[in-house]
Amino acid sequence: MVGFGPSGLGSLRLWAAVGPSFTIRAVSYFRAPVLAWIWVASIDIKENDNADANILVKHEETWVEQEVSVLSQVGALLQGEKVDAVICVAGGWAGGNAASKDLVKNSDLMWRQSVWSSTIAASIAANHLKDGGMIGYGMAKAAIHQLTKSLAADNSGLPPNCLAVAILPITLDTPMNRKWMPNADYATWTPLEFVADLFLRWTRGEDRPASGSLVNLVTKNYTTEQVLV
Repeated sequence: MVGFGPSGLGSLRLWAAVGPSFTIRAVSYFRAPVLAWIWVASIDIKENDNADANILVKHEETWVEQEVSVLSQVGALLQGEKVDAVICVAGGWAGGNAASKDLVKNSDLMWRQSVWSSTIAASIAANHLKDGGMIGYGMAKAAIHQLTKSLAADNSGLPPNCLAVAILPITLDTPMNRKWMPNADYATWTPLEFVADLFLRWTRGEDRPASGSLVNLVTKNYTTEQVLV
């Protein structure tokens, strides 16, 4: 979670779980010296040293238990204050097909990383987001696309004039991706700094797409464009 300082712009809140590379980079981006007026809190399975506050999620807990724990900790931390943005950058990737011996195992992992985290983020937003705030979903999957559309609909439970949007990157330029794909064409990978800056601008109300949008991030020759689906 993030709080703007003397500028009076309010508070920005970053929620990020189970996505260590992106989470660390995103929090570091918002804590850069030029953005020192922003207050950032991270929700993850591990503490982030760059965040102003940390809320930890226990991997062994059930979906319901994680939501109860996170909402309780967020409520205690905010003490009734509202936030400007809830940004979920959790996600992951696991391969295999229906013949794989790890089909159910990998499917369960993907569901936990993408759907659990995103719905808990939506719950945080419904309870703690300011009117007109922004909730962003990174590493969106098909279930998250539907969730994004639902959050943008009337009577979704979010505060008025909020923005719900899902980003659809093709390949993010993370250390882990570079490790496992050393010969890839990095000119087509989307930098994490681009995504973090995009979240910041949307949070400020700049160049926002319509609520419910699915935004492809297409990178060619090291230049990234947004393409609405």
